[in-house]
Amino acid sequence: MASNENMVVVGAGLVGSLWALMLARRGCSVDVYERRPDPRKGGVVGGRSINLALSDRGWRALERAGIADAVREIAMPIEGRLMHAVDGDLTFQPYGLEGAAGVFPGDPQCIYSISRANLNKLLVEAAEGHDQVKVHFGMRCVDADLRRGDAPVPLQFEDAQGGRHDVLADRVFGTDGAFSAIRDRMMRLDRFDFEQRYLGHGYREVEMRPGADGGFRMREDCLHIWPRGQFMLMALPNPDKTFTCTLFAPYEQLDAIEDPAAARSYFEKHFPDVMPLLPNFDADWLRHPTSSLVMTRCAPWNIGGRVALMGDAAHAIVPFYGQGMNSGMEDCSVLDELMATHGEDWAAMLAAYTTMRKPAGDAILELALRNYIEMRDKTGDERFLLQKRIEAGLAKRFPGRWLPLYSQVTFSHTPYHEALAAGKRQDEIMARVMDRPDISEVWDSEEVAAEALKMLEFSDF
Repeated sequence: MASNENMVVVGAGLVGSLWALMLARRGCSVDVYERRPDPRKGGVVGGRSINLALSDRGWRALERAGIADAVREIAMPIEGRLMHAVDGDLTFQPYGLEGAAGVFPGDPQCIYSISRANLNKLLVEAAEGHDQVKVHFGMRCVDADLRRGDAPVPLQFEDAQGGRHDVLADRVFGTDGAFSAIRDRMMRLDRFDFEQRYLGHGYREVEMRPGADGGFRMREDCLHIWPRGQFMLMALPNPDKTFTCTLFAPYEQLDAIEDPAAARSYFEKHFPDVMPLLPNFDADWLRHPTSSLVMTRCAPWNIGGRVALMGDAAHAIVPFYGQGMNSGMEDCSVLDELMATHGEDWAAMLAAYTTMRKPAGDAILELALRNYIEMRDKTGDERFLLQKRIEAGLAKRFPGRWLPLYSQVTFSHTPYHEALAAGKRQDEIMARVMDRPDISEVWDSEEVAAEALKMLEFSDF
């Protein structure tokens, strides 16, 4: 790969920092421009504190960039969901398959909770530590002329004092989030499709601090969920013994509990077991305002061999499958692999990138929306939990022939759109299995397993 080309990455968030590091490791000279201050000096690139779930797709990208071991130091393994009923009953559902190995020796198949801010700091540090990368903070992209054929792309950035800086780039990678300035300029070109919509639910966070003994107040190897139908509370642990607790609810509910007293009453009614664990609830409630959840789709993700969108700039999704970061990191893995096979042919490379990743981006958006309904409506339902036990049993009986959708998405590298199609097929089969009037008695029988396998092998749906 030619190192004399000027590669510009717009956005120093998780995907931008990681991609800059991958480019540098291939010998490219990279300039990264980020509109926010340096996150290592107190700022948080992205402006959000909601915890992230790192899984196999993200780990593969981090391995390719050579920083997986460093990230492992700030990540916590999460082995499953722990559902909290209103009456206090607890139900545990493991994420991984029984006996399946995790990404690290000794770990089971699991996801990893990680702070967005801490991960961003680590990635920025790694990128800027490479002698081929320069990171420019406080530089907002205000213009990009994308109409000039194969000529270098003129970009203009504005610093914190209002000064303008002109830059010429041979390749531009827009990794500047859901409200991408690069994508905004692409939208002005002919035959560029764009769709944006907001979920009718927002989120609000509170922090669960350590107990009097300095330890976790709840079981630390779980994603805790309080499913309540149209809304839910969830909590992910942090290495400092805190939990990030996030309420997802319709805006009409969130708007009605702006006042800490109203919010406290709401939590005491719907999440009574968690309130004794939140002694600083009132102050935390005021500290974190309600945030929205935006989704975007666009096409194409590239302009010839000069410009490409990655991460949320190409496919912003809601967080309910824990794949927003992982899918952005997988963009990096795929494009890095394409660089290895296409040499200097950037036009073919970026066209192949769009062809491969656009269907995957659309699919993970659909999967994330489906999983929100599952988490808030179904994880406390006995029939749903029985179906999950049956699917886990099928995966154990027929390895390689039946793999639950969650495992395909989270613990494999199957393209998202292929996993979605397989999941819909399996849903049809499980609907027929669950319709058996005696399913609660025979769910773990060879008869039920054989019936499901037969439908899998001979179904035409």
